[in-house]
Amino acid sequence: MSRTPAKLQAAAGSPDDVEAAFYDCLRSGDLDKLMDCWADEDDIACVHPGGARLLGAPAIRAAFESLFSNGGNIPVSAVQIRRVDCVSSAVHHVLERIDLQTPQGLAQGYVIATNVYHKTAQGWRLVVHHASPGTSAGAQEMGEAPKVLH
Repeated sequence: MSRTPAKLQAAAGSPDDVEAAFYDCLRSGDLDKLMDCWADEDDIACVHPGGARLLGAPAIRAAFESLFSNGGNIPVSAVQIRRVDCVSSAVHHVLERIDLQTPQGLAQGYVIATNVYHKTAQGWRLVVHHASPGTSAGAQEMGEAPKVLH
């Protein structure tokens, strides 16, 4: 069974197109279209900030379903994208900005994410989304080695 809607097929020309569709789906809270961005592989993986590694479409779907149940969407934008693209795979490391409306006004949070794409028979698809907590300082890119490594 193919999970590829016409809209994603038209937008699946590149990893950038799938990434744009992924973030559009996060902002709109469209779970079905969001899952269409993912590859049909058993080993797809997703790690949310501070969360466990989720493996496979059922676990990933359940996690996003839970996130969407708290407000219907995630007001996130990819504000800085760096790319390493190859013939059949692509790695994008991204600074995500989340815009939240609070009683005090608009607040912004940041997440640092890595998105990995593979070229499949259905076109480019997401195979890994790994997100870590970030800060506004994350918008400043470091060009030298940090003093502490893990």
